[in-house]
Amino acid sequence: MRRVRFHAHGGPDVLRLEEADPPTPAPGELLIRTEAIGVTLPGVRRVRDTGTPLPGSFGGDIAGRVAALGDGVTGFAVGDRVSAISFADSYADVTTAPVVTASPIPDGATAVEAVALVRGGHVALAALAAAAPSPAESLLITGAASGVGHLAVQLACVQGVRRVVAAVGDPAKAAFVRDLGADEVVAYGDESWGEPVDAVLDGVGGDLLPRALAALAPAGRLVFFNSGGGTVPAHALLSGSKTITGLTMAHFSQTRPESYAQHRGELWRLFGEGRLCPAVHAEIPLDQAPKAHAIIESRTNRGKVVLIP
Repeated sequence: MRRVRFHAHGGPDVLRLEEADPPTPAPGELLIRTEAIGVTLPGVRRVRDTGTPLPGSFGGDIAGRVAALGDGVTGFAVGDRVSAISFADSYADVTTAPVVTASPIPDGATAVEAVALVRGGHVALAALAAAAPSPAESLLITGAASGVGHLAVQLACVQGVRRVVAAVGDPAKAAFVRDLGADEVVAYGDESWGEPVDAVLDGVGGDLLPRALAALAPAGRLVFFNSGGGTVPAHALLSGSKTITGLTMAHFSQTRPESYAQHRGELWRLFGEGRLCPAVHAEIPLDQAPKAHAIIESRTNRGKVVLIP
């Protein structure tokens, strides 16, 4: 099989296509022949992180067909179409994934649509659940044109949030997020982000985190779900009675499996009703993975970037 790994830290050019033996599914795992593979900002950042052990590989969202079952796996059969999360060598023709992360792909949906919808949609729904904006409140979403952000904008509108503000790095993305339903659009470089909001979903972090916190009204809530890090002074929380909640899907799915399953059903229901439309910025062959990473690093994507084996 083919897989993409990196043997040095750096930019997209360090990615290498290799030949390797297919893995064997461990107990509780599926072996999946991939048809679509998601590219994420955390994965792209991993390549530049000198703390990442070498050789480095990628985990992430995948979709394809079940090729084999590990011991103890029930509920799936060889040939089933599934989306799942792989934790190693997801950039590959064949990879393994824990069965607990897998879900069937409904008839009428493609593997690319599944990759664009499921993981990002799970993050967006969990972040919205943590922020809990009421219909009378306002919400700001950073990274609003990203794979997660563009779904969060749509889901906030579906949930009836009164005012949805989309924050983007490039003003050229304004039309894209407005078409998704955003009431207002601000760019990171704007002097003002408008009236304060009741809640923020921050998918960017880093230097933007203090700005996102400052956008909150008193007693506002910020949900932090990105790999960009960032720090804020404690007095910024104390003086405004503001809160920050961290969110990782690994913890959410393990500690709230009922909510995780409910969210999965909700995502596919809204997709089937045409009320949630995952956007795919580009479909790129697996052997051109550096091109996919370059798109994410340039922050030009509008929606999901997908690798095709």
